[in-house]
Amino acid sequence: MDQQTSARAPARIIDGKAFAASLRARIAGHVTALKAQGVTPGLAVVLVGEDPASEVYVRNKGVATAEAGMQGVEHKLPAETPEADLLALVARLNADPAVHGILVQLPLPAHMDADKVIDAIAPEKDVDGFHVQNVGRLATGMDAMVSCTPLGCLMMLREALGDLSGLEAVVVGRSNIVGKPMAQLLLRENCTVTLAHSRTRDLAEVCRRADILVAAVGRPRMVQGDWVKPGATVIDVGINRIPAPERGEGRVRLVGDVDFDSAAKVAGAITPVPGGVGPMTIACLLANTVIAASRQAGLAPPADLAY
Repeated sequence: MDQQTSARAPARIIDGKAFAASLRARIAGHVTALKAQGVTPGLAVVLVGEDPASEVYVRNKGVATAEAGMQGVEHKLPAETPEADLLALVARLNADPAVHGILVQLPLPAHMDADKVIDAIAPEKDVDGFHVQNVGRLATGMDAMVSCTPLGCLMMLREALGDLSGLEAVVVGRSNIVGKPMAQLLLRENCTVTLAHSRTRDLAEVCRRADILVAAVGRPRMVQGDWVKPGATVIDVGINRIPAPERGEGRVRLVGDVDFDSAAKVAGAITPVPGGVGPMTIACLLANTVIAASRQAGLAPPADLAY
């Protein structure tokens, strides 16, 4: 392994920030075309409580929505809002023809049932791709709204590798938000897929089989360089905050689920953290909103956004 590693050129960095900027520019063009047909894509974002990370994320979504020429509406509710009031708001948004996409920011306060709230969203407006109908449609190969983060990963993989057919893919992490839909998307691309997790026996050896390795387990630098097959494409979904005393007292920095320095010496291509998968999530939210608006208007979704 050491000789192979030393002989290899450093991995190509998959620049998610640049890819997302290109995707958002294409989306803006599709929004202009939809407006010419009398359709302005509308996205409603609901934030309950004052979680700082969620507030930043929602604010970024609002900026991106406006830059794409869409109509964005934010609903901010106090943390103590009764669940019934949130469900009533979702029902109003479901019935509003100017709203094509609805996103309820997670996590919700402890007194609310997130699954109940998500399932109250009309499936055709579920631009997060979390509704059980969309999850089932994806699993059975039907058209569906797909969770934004795995969709962004798939777009970058297609860009980096072209045809994925026949490649062996390992997804580390089995969450409903990333791991499971990522595995389903890779199956649709004709990959041979292993869905692994923290309790997988001999996880490192399983990872070494992968032509495509997607890490979405939520553990800082869990995947080491010697877990990576030489030349593999590594997609690091993890966003973990670790202490960074070199930056000052109480400061933190972001790292992924992959030990980037060691993996980059072995992989053929790799996403960094930050600047890899993260920027694609909001871009894919905008893409999903365009797709939803097109379908609700009886129009075919743009071919370059379809999946």
